Amino acid sequence: MPQGSHRSRRRSASAPESVPPRGSAPIELPVPRLGARATLRDALQRRRTTREIGERKLPLPLLSNLLWAACGVNRRRGPFGHPGLTAASASDSQEIDLYVALEEGVYRFDPRRHRLLPVVAKDLRSLAIGRGQREMATDAPVQIVYVADVHRLTHTAGFEEPGLHDAEIQKSYYYVDTGLIAGNVYLFAAAHGLACWFHNCDRVALTAKLDLRAERRVLFAQSVGYPDR
Repeated sequence: MPQGSHRSRRRSASAPESVPPRGSAPIELPVPRLGARATLRDALQRRRTTREIGERKLPLPLLSNLLWAACGVNRRRGPFGHPGLTAASASDSQEIDLYVALEEGVYRFDPRRHRLLPVVAKDLRSLAIGRGQREMATDAPVQIVYVADVHRLTHTAGFEEPGLHDAEIQKSYYYVDTGLIAGNVYLFAAAHGLACWFHNCDRVALTAKLDLRAERRVLFAQSVGYPDR
């Protein structure tokens, strides 16, 4: 699809269902099993931004693997005694939450129990694209919305450095920590033949729709799906 064109969303009859019906209980994700689809060198070679993303849904096992690679628990006892994640964070505050926007609704990823917690039973994927980028809107089945919880920065169980209480330094930390997770998503997508695009989002609208507390900040979003080709 050329950039700047628009398409209506279509439902594929043969597409695998990735989540239960709206209003359901938390989604228990399958145990992540990444396998050896590509070497690290292959993933780095293939890593790229692809804005042309099709509407076909990701099977639940693939979505499970994607979220684990992004910021899942990779060791039960990490720094300061609590579980460690696949992405580093400032003083191990683990302050970035992943809100996963699907056609069925928006869910928050719970890495410790590897599940999706229902947040809003509405399709908010269009809000994950920034207003100035909507001419490049995709039919991506998954939009990962990055949300920083400043409270965790100021109440980390790790080493509490003075900068964690400074608003400008907090920004530098949660922007970097978001980038670390987004980089994991890019590499996973490259290794598994998926398309991926990191971009701005409608922060004001998402903050309202997700009913976020004042200390939670919507930052960016990332589209993931199969290449539209």
